[in-house]
Amino acid sequence: MTGRARARSRGRARGQETPAPGAVREVVVTFFGDILVLTILIWVYLAVLQISAGFQQVKLGERGGRRRDFHDTGINTRQAMEHVKDSKTGATGAVIKLSANFFRILSRPQWVLYQYHVDFKPPMESRRLRSALFFQHEEVLGPARSFDGALLFLPQRLHNKETILHSETRNGEKVQITVTLTNELPPTSPVCIQFYNIIFRRILRVLNMQQIGRNYYNPNDPLNISQHKLTIWPGYTTTILRYESSIMMCTDVSHKVLRSETVLDFMVNLRQQCGAQRYPEICAKELIGLIVLTKYNNKTYRVDDIAWDHTPNNTFKRGGTDISFKSYYKTQYGLDITDGNQVLLISHVKKVAVAGGPPPGPAMLVPELCYLTGLTDKMRKDFTIMKDLSTHTRLNPDQREKRLSRFISNIQKNPDAQAELTKWGLSFDKQLLNLTGRVLGGERIFQGSRSYEYNPQSADWSREMRGIPVISSPPLNNWLIFHAPRNSMEAQSLLQTLHKVSGPLGIRMQRAVVIEYEDHQLSLLRALQHNVGPETQMVVIILPNNSKDKYDSVKKYLCVDCPTPSQCVVARTLSRPQALMTVATKIALQMACKMGGELWSVEIPLKQLMIVGIDCYHDTTAGKRSIGALVASLNPTMSRWYSKCVLQHKGQEIMDALKMALSGALKDYLKFNNCLPSRIIVYRDGVGDGQLHSVVNYEVSQIMDSIKSIGQDYEPKLSVVVVKKRISSRFFTQIGDKVTNPPPGTVIDTEVTRPEWYDFYIVSQSVRSGSVSPTHYNVVYDTSGLKPDHMQRLTYKLCHLYYNWQGIIRVPAPCQYAHKLAFLVGQSIHKQPSVQLDDYLFYL
Repeated sequence: MTGRARARSRGRARGQETPAPGAVREVVVTFFGDILVLTILIWVYLAVLQISAGFQQVKLGERGGRRRDFHDTGINTRQAMEHVKDSKTGATGAVIKLSANFFRILSRPQWVLYQYHVDFKPPMESRRLRSALFFQHEEVLGPARSFDGALLFLPQRLHNKETILHSETRNGEKVQITVTLTNELPPTSPVCIQFYNIIFRRILRVLNMQQIGRNYYNPNDPLNISQHKLTIWPGYTTTILRYESSIMMCTDVSHKVLRSETVLDFMVNLRQQCGAQRYPEICAKELIGLIVLTKYNNKTYRVDDIAWDHTPNNTFKRGGTDISFKSYYKTQYGLDITDGNQVLLISHVKKVAVAGGPPPGPAMLVPELCYLTGLTDKMRKDFTIMKDLSTHTRLNPDQREKRLSRFISNIQKNPDAQAELTKWGLSFDKQLLNLTGRVLGGERIFQGSRSYEYNPQSADWSREMRGIPVISSPPLNNWLIFHAPRNSMEAQSLLQTLHKVSGPLGIRMQRAVVIEYEDHQLSLLRALQHNVGPETQMVVIILPNNSKDKYDSVKKYLCVDCPTPSQCVVARTLSRPQALMTVATKIALQMACKMGGELWSVEIPLKQLMIVGIDCYHDTTAGKRSIGALVASLNPTMSRWYSKCVLQHKGQEIMDALKMALSGALKDYLKFNNCLPSRIIVYRDGVGDGQLHSVVNYEVSQIMDSIKSIGQDYEPKLSVVVVKKRISSRFFTQIGDKVTNPPPGTVIDTEVTRPEWYDFYIVSQSVRSGSVSPTHYNVVYDTSGLKPDHMQRLTYKLCHLYYNWQGIIRVPAPCQYAHKLAFLVGQSIHKQPSVQLDDYLFYL
């Protein structure tokens, strides 16, 4: 994966801007920055309730943003589903006792948050001055208060609905302050939920933790891995939300991997390696898209460009006067910049412009003061580095549970933290949440004319399937193997081993035509152009190394220009004789299903059912377009799939072309089955925080329009399920004295689910080390009337049908297929694949 892809997968963190040339900048550190996160939510909340006319006069442009995951609150999809209004819990499966990384929020009886609007007469423009004047009245307001210059929150009610206060500026100017009660907010209101999060972030700062992105880390307890020039900061993710029975905080262990070298060190080494002529091109390719950390303010930035014509000696406007970047960092942070000739980095920080002020310019970063975060591709392929990192960051359930318990204990033992909670009338439960789940039984795997069960603990059947023919596989009569001269032995070994393993699998394979190509990209492309024809069923390419450019050119030609199923293998993978049989078996299975073969299945009781998987991927190389992928089942056993990829506008997550893609899938289903599906279940993956509203209100309507376009009389039952993998929820079970992972098939649909959603968790995979990650499923639309038991069981069944892994995966197979398709197009092809490949799993 490239640096750009890694940067996208981690997300873009927001931080304080560094001054930029041509834009007026005034660096202000405000004590009340926290409350800005809250105010936009309050604006919407109060506007809907039509209260606090005074507050409604505040301009929206003057308000800060808030975390996007809170945009999903208030979306009540369950109320439209009659069959789960009363209960959304299932009943099948063996009951299992669990604990979870949730802590209940406790408040005093009849706890209420009081909201006030504060008005100054005469008006005071400076927020800091308003705060200073206001806090002269602590005897009236009390010690617990939050004020952003216009809104005040208190845990107690003032004596009068309107309170008049009088203050005086340093210049002796008299100021009248009017404090007006506008609302009394119960603990479950959206404003209070967000307010709890703000209070807890204060607690984390009391513990001397530093915010990086969304999470908080402890820079005072670093773990240095000096041999790899890496530093690990331990930290935590925290989110407080309303769940089924109470308001709880979900917290999980997090680690921030930092590189000890600065960006300047990286750039100097890069220049020495590639030379001055290629340096600008290579440097831009390596740096743009990466996330860097500025330790002077512990903020992260995404590198969007390089200002080759700017150095630290350049100046910018600050307070009406010119100041150089070198002088600015010296006076602001006490930092000396030693290299005055280094170029600057550009980060397009997302920031709302102040009303009436200039538009915010980009942040200009000094490489000498920036540290690289994360790992390079080379580091990720280094076994020693990954093993050492895993030792410190991959916690088993027992370690994770103890770390979380210790975290809450430290809060309870800290006097300042307790004082902050006490004055607001809040506290946390001391123990992790205890709850019960259910373990679904294992599935029987059907392969060819036989069936078998797998080990439920390991959740894979790679051993059980050996020597058993697959369901079906087209005979492979005309296929080619390409290799470089130095990989002749690997090509012959692969060819011989493929013939050994293909027979027992029921894959009929004639001898391939072996073609040698010169070891450079153009030679391989010319060899493909001269030898691959319409009659070619499969192309196998042995690559000398894992060069992305060579792989991309192969896939682009064979997926777009000359549509042919292909399989690329790196020569090093074939160099170990002891592993060759295993490798060849996996390659043979991939070749079979890429040509339309069917490997195995599980029992699917529902008839005339179509399963759809949707995912998206952002492609920065092709004009920052988004790739939307849709995969739909074509037969009753879910072993044949229709695949369609569409390219969208820059940064767009929601699929505009969903209607066209799904219509194509329905027509293909009709062709395969001579009938249309009577039931459609859509699993929508790749939905980020804050995008649930768009899926519910935009994508569902597109799906329904696609169905209507087939015919007015066609009205199948429809379910739309949002699949979310990037969650902080973790579940543990205890076997004897040992805390361990729940077994595969564990379903959780109580306590930690949301009351306004029809949602559940499934732990479907088994992990050899570390803590297993559950997957969250949210049924946002459902006219099928399926019972929760049936929906959960079907979802678990679909996790068994991913043909690239002989075991259970974390998400339903169509979601993983859609991800693989979108990733291939976004990373390598950058164009829509040929329609001739629509009915094949060519992207595995």
